[in-house]
This record gives sequence, C-alpha cells and structure tokens, in this order.
Amino acid sequence: MSILLPDAPATVAGVDFTSRPSRAKPITLALGERQSGAVRLRELRCFTNEAGFAAWLAAPGPWVGAFDFPFGLPRELVEQLGWPTEWPALMRHYCALSREAIRDTFAAFCAARPVGAKFAHRACDAPAGCSPSMKWVNPPVAFMLHAGVPALQTAGVHLPGLQDGDLSRVALEGYPGLLARELIGRRSYKSDDRARQTPERLIARKDLLDALEQGRTRLGLRLRLSHAQRDTLVADASGDSLDAVLCMVQAAWGAERPNWGKPLQADPLEGWILTA
Repeated sequence: MSILLPDAPATVAGVDFTSRPSRAKPITLALGERQSGAVRLRELRCFTNEAGFAAWLAAPGPWVGAFDFPFGLPRELVEQLGWPTEWPALMRHYCALSREAIRDTFAAFCAARPVGAKFAHRACDAPAGCSPSMKWVNPPVAFMLHAGVPALQTAGVHLPGLQDGDLSRVALEGYPGLLARELIGRRSYKSDDRARQTPERLIARKDLLDALEQGRTRLGLRLRLSHAQRDTLVADASGDSLDAVLCMVQAAWGAERPNWGKPLQADPLEGWILTA
C-alpha cells in the first residue's frame, strides 16, 4: 500500500537536522496537526544528541514527516565509483564508510572534473534549488545523509519509493529553502554566525511567517500559530525552528497527496524531494 487514504494521520512533523547535534546546535522538531486548508503548530522540540532523536523516531505514530537532509546520492556519482546501484545496498555501503573516507572519495571525484561541473547532482536537485547531496562542506549534507538515513532505517519508518516500513510513520525528504524562496525570494532569513544575525534577516523571518500564515504559497495551506509561537520563531536567528516549521508545512502537503506527492519519474536510487 502506498497511497495515503483520507483518514491519514493528522499529525505532521518537520525536522531541521544536523549531523552533530549538541546543546548549541540541536536537531529541531516541529510537530503540528493538519486541519482544513491549514496546519497548526503544536510544539517545538530540540534534541541535543542522537539518542533523543532516535527515541522519538522509534515511538509509535501516526505521523508524516519531512526531514531536511538528503535521502540519496547522485546516480552519476554512484555509477562512476562502482558502488551498489540499489538503494538499500548503497546505503549499507555508504553508511559503513567513515566521514574521512567519504570526504576523500568525493574530493578525488571532484578534482578529476572540469571547473563548473565539479559535483554530480541528483535529478531532484535543480527543481528544488538545493546543494548536491555529495557536498561535504557548507553545508555538509553528505554527512547529514550519513547520519540521518541510518536513524530512519533503524527506526523502521516508511520511506516511499526507497524502503518499506511502518506506514504509520512516513518519512519524506523535505527542503525548507524551496518553500522559503517561493515566499521571500533570495532574501536571507537566518545565520548561525551571531555577527550576521542582522535586522534585515529579522525582518525577513517576519515577512516569511506573514506569508505562511496568509497562505501565500502554491501548497494551498495556511500556517496557524499562537502569538508566543510566532515570537519564538522570529527570535530564533539561526532559523532552525523556522526551517523545521517550513518542513512541517511541506509534510502537511505531502500527507494529503496520493503516494505522498512522490513524482512518477522519481529515481529509485537517488530519491526525491517533497514539493520540488
């Protein structure tokens, strides 16, 4: 069974992920509820270590969640390296490597390619406007994949098109930047660097939340917040909480679509990005 029925779980989740969670940079979870034409934020949680995040993943559902890290690697990269071309086997191989081995392998791959085409890309990268999933710095999404996918596999969640699992816990690859750009263009709304947490970025976060609450998005959903929640999201200059909420809105859209919004042409090795 791969089509979500009308009585699908109302609970939706958005996860802003980091491959090295800590008190200073936790994994941030937004939990909400689908309502008629809207999604209401219920709570925000932070996990300062992998164990806390793993415990939430393993707990009984039901939920549909969007996770801000890649679920796959570019087919071009995989084939050139001679790695397995079936997703489960590829993930076993990839996640068994050390981060140092991944960095060295990917750096050598890029060094052999011409300027302007150093990285290989998934088919879903360009529509989403995201970084290639093999990138190991700024942002280190290759390491996020390395840490995140095993957590999903161990928890036994369902990954549509990639891994059969518990249909009451459905994990989708999200990308908050896609929704943010739709609403405020290329304006920057976040930074982990305190020196770059400017008034302009504060205004951008306010504008982004205004647009989400008014439903000015092709997803056809309004975000519902309390005043306290809105203040919390605006005050988080890192943008982690807001990114988790953006993923939550994407998850709410996917929860209402046949096959969770998975494109018919999605590559079963590379995966796909929700709403792209």
